[in-house]
Amino acid sequence: MGWTDAKNVNRALAWRLGPVLSLGLIAGVLSVAMPATAQSVRAEVVATDLENPWALAFLPNKHFLVTERPGRMRVISPDGQRGAPISGLPAIAAGGQGGLLDVLLDADFDKSRALSFCFSEPSADGRSNSTALARATLSADNTALQNLKVIFSQKPKVDSGAHFGCRIVEGQKSGQPDGTLFLTLGDRYSRMADAQKLDNHIGKIVRINKDGSVPADNPLLKRAGALPEIWSWGHRNVQGATLAPDGTLWAQEHGAQGGDEINLPLPGRNYGWPVITHGVNYGGGKIGAGISERAGLEQPLHHWTPSIAPSGMAFLTSDRYGAAWRGNLFVGSLKFGYLNRMELDAPFKGRVQREHKLLEGVGRVRDVRQGPDGLLYVLTDSPEGRLLRVLPD
Repeated sequence: MGWTDAKNVNRALAWRLGPVLSLGLIAGVLSVAMPATAQSVRAEVVATDLENPWALAFLPNKHFLVTERPGRMRVISPDGQRGAPISGLPAIAAGGQGGLLDVLLDADFDKSRALSFCFSEPSADGRSNSTALARATLSADNTALQNLKVIFSQKPKVDSGAHFGCRIVEGQKSGQPDGTLFLTLGDRYSRMADAQKLDNHIGKIVRINKDGSVPADNPLLKRAGALPEIWSWGHRNVQGATLAPDGTLWAQEHGAQGGDEINLPLPGRNYGWPVITHGVNYGGGKIGAGISERAGLEQPLHHWTPSIAPSGMAFLTSDRYGAAWRGNLFVGSLKFGYLNRMELDAPFKGRVQREHKLLEGVGRVRDVRQGPDGLLYVLTDSPEGRLLRVLPD
């Protein structure tokens, strides 16, 4: 970004975000200073003009890999320059909430160049779609996907543009990658009752090996009538998931009107949707029997009413913001446009004790990740979305 371009972006942001933001240029990169809080941070703009960016990964040499929901994956250089769209993507059913969604680099990416990504996969006739998970390698020059293979497709495909889920987490055992992948799958909005049935992938979290096979220790492998990929069920629309440093899987999902949840999905457990929920139907009215608990169904670790529309989720393992923030959980809010810092009653585990709104007014926060430099990075979801670096103020 040149000096003139940066000044133009300054003016555009000032016009859009109003007087609550003070704008300045630091080392040629636009810095957006947010209102001070008890632990003040500011958002520095790394890249702009991303069309509905959905997921972020960190490449070697301080480059970034970003997905855009309309069906593009591109590399962003350290100075914010956008590369051309990467070639080699499969057919994508972009529309509604669907498109190219999460991306995750393998833990050994520096050697293998291997990655996983999920997307809304069209049926052969284009009339329906489902969430799919693909594997590929990224070419050495970061311009093409190679050796592409779709290793999982949600069943059944549905005529819907909503609730794809689609976060990917690499599994671990004893602190080391174990060759498995977790994939979150939404209830497709119109098929919420299927979240309680085990003969489909609707409203589930699944666990598979990187070659698409089913791990031998999956919880439903020997249950008659159950799909063997299923790890947990009774989910609505999981758009954030991460591993805690101790290897525990954490996930958060959208409720209806209220009832957004954080869960720790355990193997073979039922998380209740739509039988139990802490929310209500849009516009009011009970969902099902209107109950929030029932024996045999798991309660969320934490829930929000009113809904914050959570997306993106990361634990902070660094001390870049001071030792007090280490172990906090960070979740993006799409509805209210802020980054939520959540203090737990023990680092990286336990229940939520306090919540803090950071970067209020920054825009719909779709993804949040900790970078190799120990700093947090967020993506804002809009037709002119941005990649932001969160700096201590």
